[in-house]
Amino acid sequence: MVALTGHLGAGKTTVLNHLLLHPGARVGVIVNDFGEINVDAGLISGQVGDVGSIAGGCVYCLEGGDDLDAALEQLVDPRLRLDVVVVEASGIAEPASLARMLRYSGVERVRLGGVVEVVDAVNDDALLGAAVPPARFAAATLVVLNKADLLPSDAREERLTRLEDRIREVNPAVHVVRTSRGHLDPTLVFDAAAGTLGATPEDPEGQLPIEALLREAQEERRARRRSAGADRDDHAHDDHHHAASVAVRTTGPVDPHALVALLEDPPPGAYRLKGTVAVETGRSRRGYVAHVVGRHVHVLPATAPDSSEMVAIGVGLDTTAARERLERALAPAGRCDADGYRTLERLRRLSE
Repeated sequence: MVALTGHLGAGKTTVLNHLLLHPGARVGVIVNDFGEINVDAGLISGQVGDVGSIAGGCVYCLEGGDDLDAALEQLVDPRLRLDVVVVEASGIAEPASLARMLRYSGVERVRLGGVVEVVDAVNDDALLGAAVPPARFAAATLVVLNKADLLPSDAREERLTRLEDRIREVNPAVHVVRTSRGHLDPTLVFDAAAGTLGATPEDPEGQLPIEALLREAQEERRARRRSAGADRDDHAHDDHHHAASVAVRTTGPVDPHALVALLEDPPPGAYRLKGTVAVETGRSRRGYVAHVVGRHVHVLPATAPDSSEMVAIGVGLDTTAARERLERALAPAGRCDADGYRTLERLRRLSE
């Protein structure tokens, strides 16, 4: 479950539409009706199979979150086989409040997978001029500085750096990426049903065929621009940073203390960690599924696997350092570390 937040006009729907075009992905969407005309739902509803449309105001204002839970209950149904559900909030929604609603939702199978805050890098002068940066950034796990291509080339780097510095005044550990036209790398947000890491993703057979048609139409538009002598296509001058990833697999149970150290202090540049591991308790072998998004750690019990594996994903990821950290954390352990096991179990209980 991912919360997509940001002020009106920052580009939330543009980011969402880009995520929906990703091959191999099944994305559920909850959009927010705010005002007399449901503009966002009109843009999105033709592109996905199921849209939960929340009427009656912004998500933040829903009394008790009952309507939101009803939409979540529908979209997390295992029969839909969705990779992620994105909640696009209204421009006045407070990210911290929305994150709490999702974190403490009464719906089973809901796990908060990040709060993505979209910023208009061209027009958000209030962020630069404020005595104290808005508190909304404190709740974000990922900040997207959108419309970077529209900034003058000679002033672009300075302005983007100033925006990043201001955001980090209230959230020093937050990951910040720069985008144009909402081109956020989907791997930062969710796991597409695309087979093995690094494989070329394909659309699931018979599922959401409109997305393939949208991509074909997009490529046709680019081809027409090029044939008409346009000096650039849709991706020219993009500050679209692709995420790097590192995957490590080892056999046998791992040291829970080393695993916890990795989860609580990920490698430099890692925004997400995910993996399935086995640990030795002294009496039996137990399995866990671990997820890290920004500073949020989520650990759940699982069937003990024969091998342990972990993937690190991030923009600016130091792949060499990340591989070394993952290999140390997943090094086979021949005995039970009681203290480490208790700490891992504490993380599991906090994740429930």
